[in-house]
Amino acid sequence: MAKPDQNDVLRLLPFAVGGLAGSLLLINRLLTSQLTNSQARSDAVGVIVCAVLILTGLLWQQVQPKPPDAVKLIGEEGFDLATELPDQVKTELAWASHLLLTNTVTRSLVVVYQGKVLLRRGILGKNPQVEPGAILKRVLETQKAVYLVNLKLYPGRLEFDYLPNNTQGVICQPIGNQGALILAANAPRSYTKQDENWIEGIADKLANTLSGHF
Repeated sequence: MAKPDQNDVLRLLPFAVGGLAGSLLLINRLLTSQLTNSQARSDAVGVIVCAVLILTGLLWQQVQPKPPDAVKLIGEEGFDLATELPDQVKTELAWASHLLLTNTVTRSLVVVYQGKVLLRRGILGKNPQVEPGAILKRVLETQKAVYLVNLKLYPGRLEFDYLPNNTQGVICQPIGNQGALILAANAPRSYTKQDENWIEGIADKLANTLSGHF
């Protein structure tokens, strides 16, 4: 279930106050049988104030847009590393995954290299194996990242059964030409361009390390 945004009241306050004040001004004007000059001036000022309040609300929506609804991913938290990996590779994967989980919206991630799952960390999906589907195959073939901003809108989402089943957004980032880094977020449209650049840089670092050991 999505968590309510605690800032909703503040975001809507200028609209509510501006709309209420404008309605009261209109009612007052309709009920006034004889309009005086002072009342006309007061009404004009009131209309301006209402317009400013509504405009402020619109600006707030642009400057501080409502964040996408987040969910609690279904699954158990875990940290699985392939046991036969060299210590240097284990350290590198642990470091990279920790950075991604603590500095981006990533809540679950999987590293696949040469057809083998090297790492699963965060909220784990039920399926420990990765069978590349059409989306992941395209990433491996083209060596270009794919960002699925709202996973439930994509028919190909079924291939990501190794991620929590209520994953909201997915990034498939190639690791050289041999593997991929798959990241799952708990909210749609939550990765920024800066996040994507950060993920690409870490994947390049992993590619350099893994290529020297495989």
